[in-house]
Amino acid sequence: MKNLTITENVSTAAKRDIFELQAKIGSFTQGDGPEEAFRKYRLTRGVYGQRQPGVQMIRIKLPFGHLTADQLVRIADSSDKYATGNLHATTRQDIQLHFVKLADSPQLWADLEDANITLREACGNTVRNVTASATAGVDPDEPFDVTSYAQAFFAYFLRNPISQEMGRKFKIAVSSSEKDSAFAFMHDVGLIPKLGQNEQGETIKGFKVLIGGGLGAQPFSAQVAYEFLPADQVIPFTEALIRVFDRYGERTRRHKARMKFLLNDLGLEAMLEKVKEEWTALKNKTFPVEELSFAWQNLAESEPASREDILVLADTQLEHSEKEIFQKWLTTNVFEQKQKGWHGVYLRVLLGDMHSDTARKLADLVRQYAADDIRVTVNQGYLLRFVKAEDLPALFHELNTLGLAEPGFDSTADITTCPGTDTCNLAISSSYGITRVLEVMMKEEYPDLIYNNDIKIKISGCMNGCGQHSAANIGFHGSSIKNGKLVLPALQVLLGGGFTGDGIGLIGDKVIKLPSKRGPEAMRVLLDDYQTNSFEGEYFNQYYARQTKNYFYQLLKPIADLSTVQDDEYRDWDHDELFKTEVGVGECAGVMIDLVGTTLVEANEKLGLAHEMLEVGVWADGIYHAYNTFITGAKALLIGEGIATNTQYGMVKEFDENFGQVFYPNAAEGDKPFAEIVFSINKNEPTEAFAREFVAKAEQFLNQVKGYRENQLSDNPLPALQELVFGQDS
Repeated sequence: MKNLTITENVSTAAKRDIFELQAKIGSFTQGDGPEEAFRKYRLTRGVYGQRQPGVQMIRIKLPFGHLTADQLVRIADSSDKYATGNLHATTRQDIQLHFVKLADSPQLWADLEDANITLREACGNTVRNVTASATAGVDPDEPFDVTSYAQAFFAYFLRNPISQEMGRKFKIAVSSSEKDSAFAFMHDVGLIPKLGQNEQGETIKGFKVLIGGGLGAQPFSAQVAYEFLPADQVIPFTEALIRVFDRYGERTRRHKARMKFLLNDLGLEAMLEKVKEEWTALKNKTFPVEELSFAWQNLAESEPASREDILVLADTQLEHSEKEIFQKWLTTNVFEQKQKGWHGVYLRVLLGDMHSDTARKLADLVRQYAADDIRVTVNQGYLLRFVKAEDLPALFHELNTLGLAEPGFDSTADITTCPGTDTCNLAISSSYGITRVLEVMMKEEYPDLIYNNDIKIKISGCMNGCGQHSAANIGFHGSSIKNGKLVLPALQVLLGGGFTGDGIGLIGDKVIKLPSKRGPEAMRVLLDDYQTNSFEGEYFNQYYARQTKNYFYQLLKPIADLSTVQDDEYRDWDHDELFKTEVGVGECAGVMIDLVGTTLVEANEKLGLAHEMLEVGVWADGIYHAYNTFITGAKALLIGEGIATNTQYGMVKEFDENFGQVFYPNAAEGDKPFAEIVFSINKNEPTEAFAREFVAKAEQFLNQVKGYRENQLSDNPLPALQELVFGQDS
């Protein structure tokens, strides 16, 4: 392995992560570890296998999409050095680099950490990147700036033991106002800021709390847990909720493992009751958030300027060919901030892709014209903040030179999309290809759509929804259609998602499936029908609700007729070869491993982490690592006996029933001693005394498990179900 270069700017925790990743890669490449265990490990370090064998996608975690100019340059340099020179902005305000060699990922991470950028928990069954409204702090409609809260959520759950190996990923979003521009309604936890009053009648900050939202094959809108929860309680509430999800959430059936399904099974009242049961064990019953300090907060108010004033400036500074575009750009991509005289400038980025050279030049423009506070937006663009009115024409000229001044940000013409079959294992059909075609078609045939902010179009390469198609007024997800012996690339059309005219977030309805090459025709029909038949001032979702799903099914049905299929329709956008479905091939196929032994290794690692937390006096984290030691040790023996369990709660129950008399022979009939020990975690305050006692019991238990396993192997070198085959990741 290569020697790593890690600077003193890198934190001790990050250094440990990076060295550990390099060691794990070394062991894996030498055949010392099972692929499935390594895959699970590297995903939580932001290293994700691509569709193309032998290369990785690296996901860079940017809390609330925040970047400085220097950080943008560092990412661009890293893309040049280790990837393809492309920066792909995602719907979760991350940036992804593609085609990275596995061996290069530790040094890439070290280079990014030098600029205070992390990969930790950007993928995997963890708390993913915490998203927030890009306008947080400058939004004229916000009751207060939520930036500090988004940062606090990110920092609180980073490397937090309660969220390292959940049944599935967990997503948090913080909107800046009731307009919900961060899509709180489709997240595991969504927060919308509000002002309320305490018992003394004083005005306090708080949040409307939504839980249990999610997209994917079975999308759910979030439910309201609290109309108002004081701001200092939102992080403790979320911690307790995650603890419940970790304990009771599904772990075997991956398609049922998101928190939305647990909420659906338990019901809101029972879920919140279990959250209360965790409160005693929380290390923070309240968590006041310290306000972040930004240089732009000290900027003096700028002299305001009217649109007419700005156009006069532009008339003297811009070339004739730029003036018409500037007027459109000023209307669609620029807004007045809540800070008097300052402006926010949106950058519309096709497919979310920006070349590294462009990124470095953009960083220079930020240093010259804006605050050093770039935000990646949830629709794969960028926001520059604190631009003076007199600088708008000059900034536009420079952005236009870079191809970053396309009018119509977040309009109907600005489509959100995932990479699809270009790089993703799970994609079914091309997302990039259809997006390019639709954007060109709308620009040529419907130029005024750059002014329409009602209809949002989002596209995903499969049903999993990275392009957030279920939350769009018009959504498409990649699919396939069989026609005789051949298969066509297809688009599933969804309508009526996103926001209604009154700001309520909805999940779209699946209406019809049609060949991908007919996507532009379907879009024309939808747009023309709405333009012709909607009432004046009627939003698209209101029109959809009035006409009903069946109306649109009948409207699009002729386009889905396969009796008129042409040869070219058997080829996907951007592809010359005949289409074939290549989906669901995970990163681990047919790997034979000793799953019991591997699980015991994991249990031992968790016990080691528990002891480390005791040494530094972080009692709550030590307790949770010890809890995971119990769970993982029990899981190992249950696997060895072929006993299936879906949840951690189920593992504890099954262990008592199958091993209770072996491990606790003096227990009375019907007693559940293992459950009593393990679930004492939420019955006690996280004190030093309880932490030391709990960790000691976990160590004693694991030693017993190891002894039991050794005796088992001495009696039978190949016990039942010792070796299992891991199939594809779905």
